[in-house]
Amino acid sequence: MIKSEACVVILIILVTSCRIGNKKNGADSQTVRKQIENVQCCVKGPVNQLTDAEKAQDWKLLFDGTTSTGWRGYNKKNFPAAWIVEDGTLRCQSEISRGEAGKSDGGDIIYSGQLFSNFDLRLEWKVASGGNSGIFYLGKEVADWPLYKSALEMQILDNERNPDSFRGNNGNRKAGSLYDLIPANPQNARPAGEWNSIEIVCDQGKIVHRQNGVLVLQYELWTPEWKTLVSKSKFPELNPDWENIAKEGLIGLQDHGSDVWFRNIKVRAL
Repeated sequence: MIKSEACVVILIILVTSCRIGNKKNGADSQTVRKQIENVQCCVKGPVNQLTDAEKAQDWKLLFDGTTSTGWRGYNKKNFPAAWIVEDGTLRCQSEISRGEAGKSDGGDIIYSGQLFSNFDLRLEWKVASGGNSGIFYLGKEVADWPLYKSALEMQILDNERNPDSFRGNNGNRKAGSLYDLIPANPQNARPAGEWNSIEIVCDQGKIVHRQNGVLVLQYELWTPEWKTLVSKSKFPELNPDWENIAKEGLIGLQDHGSDVWFRNIKVRAL
């Protein structure tokens, strides 16, 4: 049975369970409804595959679901042991769950095959309870620098439990935000353990974040407004030239010591 058919079967079973649960008690039916929402994510299309329509539009798959091909550690030649390919996902293991090799070999990973300038990046992510991570774009690989000193970051967070959710200004450290700069609005991230979809579009310096199909922020690089925004953040202390984000750069995924999973990573040049 193919994956989409299996999901439909599961969905039917859960709908039936929900109806039975309604007769017994409300708590059961509420739990089943949440399960149905998760299953519906996989009914929408193939996982870690391109549709014929996407192929015709020149989308490129950055993760095949079975190997780490194309990915390596930032400022490293290898794929870090803290990251694994698991059940069709790229998973960064938490500091407690990674093995001995992973404890000494972690860090952010980058897609090393290409620098991206104008692009449409789409993927799905979920994070463990209390987790924190991020998606980097337009980053540079600089010796002895962490990736965040040169890259823009779309925040990944368990908004309900991670303390970073309550730091920063106006929620600019919540999931979907341009980290520490622009808050995602509306804040529509799903709870820890549930899949979220994200789309990051960069077109001639005009940036858009969409989370779970909704536009949550937009901004434009290298403008006076951009420079003013950056000047009031922590980034000039990390890198005085941070406001001059590169016109083309790396796509990366963050190791923040939390369990986080990624899948359906695809990009299209604009």
